[in-house]
Amino acid sequence: LTLQYLEAAFYAQPVAGGKLTGETHRFASVGANHEKSHVDFLKKVLGPQAVAMPKFDFKGTTTDQAKFQATADELENTGVHAYLGQIGNIKSKSVLAGAGSILPIEARHAAWIRDIRFHGGHSSPTTPAPAGFEEGYTKAKILAAVKATGFIVG
Repeated sequence: LTLQYLEAAFYAQPVAGGKLTGETHRFASVGANHEKSHVDFLKKVLGPQAVAMPKFDFKGTTTDQAKFQATADELENTGVHAYLGQIGNIKSKSVLAGAGSILPIEARHAAWIRDIRFHGGHSSPTTPAPAGFEEGYTKAKILAAVKATGFIVG
């Protein structure tokens, strides 16, 4: 949920601020809506166990198009690893179905932002799907990655 809060706020901020253009703006707008719906779903299924939304400072990454793209690429790939890492821990069929339907959206976001970053008429130094399998990360590893962004300020 902490990562979803971060993603939702990360996309909502530049959409409201109007600093992004073209396909990057469209990606942020769509992403903001998707990530908000992910937050709403997780808060509902977690109920009283849901953590509160922290405060964020995105340190200029939401006002600079290239920095936004690079950060979104990192966040979306972290989201893929997060959902994949937790799928086996989910016991409820309805929660599993919800999380299972979020995972491919995170993967599509990751591929979309990578395409925006590297295929605007240029060859890509990387591919959106670099391997046949993806590694799931533990909750601790995901929370450490979120903390390492330095974006959570309270």
